[in-house]
Amino acid sequence: MRMIGAASLVAVCGILACAPARADTVPAFKGNDTGGIIAYSVAQQADARQLAVDHCARYGKVVKFLAVDPQYGGYLSFACRWVPYGAEQRPLRTRY
Repeated sequence: MRMIGAASLVAVCGILACAPARADTVPAFKGNDTGGIIAYSVAQQADARQLAVDHCARYGKVVKFLAVDPQYGGYLSFACRWVPYGAEQRPLRTRY
């Protein structure tokens, strides 16, 4: 019985040693009802302003851009705010 347990332990350790180590991936666009981030590389290729506006409009809110980190691995952050007082209509969501 001990031989089977030792062989199992060696097999599991061998499998773990041969498996590649991977870091968790981060999506290029991530957000919720309070705001989100857009990868700077995506912001250069796509219309980041329109992506953020569409995202916040899903929750009936307007976008406010907070910061830009213009370097490799940087991001553009934004917040979703409630529609300002006096606005009669909800934000429009663009459909393609």
